[in-house]
Amino acid sequence: MPTNILICGVGGQGIVLTSKLIAAAAMAAGMEVKSAETIGMAQKGGSVFSFLRVGDGAYCPMFGEGCADILIAFEPAEAVRMLPYLKKDGSIIVNTHAIMPVTAALGGSDYTGKEMLGYLAEQSDNVELVDGEKACAEVGSPRALNMIMLGAAVRSGVLPFGIEDVEDIMKKTVKPQFVEMNSRALRYGE
Repeated sequence: MPTNILICGVGGQGIVLTSKLIAAAAMAAGMEVKSAETIGMAQKGGSVFSFLRVGDGAYCPMFGEGCADILIAFEPAEAVRMLPYLKKDGSIIVNTHAIMPVTAALGGSDYTGKEMLGYLAEQSDNVELVDGEKACAEVGSPRALNMIMLGAAVRSGVLPFGIEDVEDIMKKTVKPQFVEMNSRALRYGE
C-alpha cells in the first residue's frame, strides 16, 4: 500500500517545492511516486494543495476522502478545508500561524486560526502544532517554513524516509547560498 500524503497551504509558502522534495527523496530511495498539485490563485495567496502517493500500488496521484496518512498543513484554515481527506488514524502536522484571506481582511474579520486549531484537535488525536513564525525567526528566514514543516513531517515517522534523505535531495535542489539555512530548518526541533 502506498503512503498517501496531502500538503496544503496558501500561495508563496513553498508547498510545491516541499512536494517535489518528498517525491525526489522517495524516488532516490527506489520508491514509486505519483503526484499532482493544484495551485489555483497561488500568487494571490489562494489555496495550494498537493497530493502525493509514495510506494507500491500508487496507480494514480489523487486519492479520495478518508485516505491520507498524513496532512501537512502550512495554514490552519487550509488544514480544516482538507481534513476530510485524512484517515481516521492519520497524522496532522500544522503550522499555527494563520494567514488571513483577502476576503476576510476586506470584511474586517479578526481571523487568527485559533478556532481552526481547536477544531483540528477535536477531530484527531494525532495533531502536531508547529509554531512556524517562531521557528522561522529562530532559523533566521521567513522563507524557511516549508523546510521546517517538512522536517516535522519526516520526524513524525509517517513518511517512508529520513531527514538525511530529504537533506541530500535539498542540497542538490536549492541554490548553494541557501543550503545551510535550509538544513537548519529541516532539523529544527531535533
